[in-house]
Amino acid sequence: MKKTLCFLFLIISFLGFSQSKTTARLLYADDFKNGLRNWTTEFEEPATSSIQLVDSKLDVSTSMGATLWFNKKLSGNILITFNVKVIDAGGPNDRVSDLNAFWMATDPANENIFKRDGKFNSYDNLNLYYAGVGGHYNKFTRFRKYHSDGTKPVLKEYTDEAHLLKGDTEYSIKISVNRGRVQYFRNDILFWDFQDETPYTEGYFGFRTTISHQQFSNFRVFRL
Repeated sequence: MKKTLCFLFLIISFLGFSQSKTTARLLYADDFKNGLRNWTTEFEEPATSSIQLVDSKLDVSTSMGATLWFNKKLSGNILITFNVKVIDAGGPNDRVSDLNAFWMATDPANENIFKRDGKFNSYDNLNLYYAGVGGHYNKFTRFRKYHSDGTKPVLKEYTDEAHLLKGDTEYSIKISVNRGRVQYFRNDILFWDFQDETPYTEGYFGFRTTISHQQFSNFRVFRL
């Protein structure tokens, strides 16, 4: 109990919120001990891709585009946390690239968004936030806001080594949406801090990648 309270206090302090006004409440926790019951998968090339549990981690190896949707719709002020490692061990899909994510994703034309084939452009008609870390063979890191009309402007881009990827390195990711303020942290380092005047306030979260081998663990969603 003491460890849990300490962890929540650190989250609140880390995001710069007042403890007296804000509490963080755990909504979902998935350590992948029960397989994929909380996830919906979309693989562009399923025959040459794989998804399995390895040492209590979700191991995803994909030869083309793939999205793994957390199939619980999220809303309001939330914090999403997880650990991830980009595997670089000589396997067929072991490319250090594209540690990506979608969040607050909705389709204005259809309540069910789980209708796509894993191709990157099949998500262009969604509303969502997108983090593309180490994209295009680890050349750049981008933050976008997608609009369902197909526009997806780049709001911030990095090309320096500090914001790219290293193989076989475990990263701690934190993503928050709080009163229109969208933040993304890697290993407690702030990558993006965007105050959205017309924020997305509900939607789905998804791990997103292409031609890569990654392992995910300790997935959590908190109410802020």
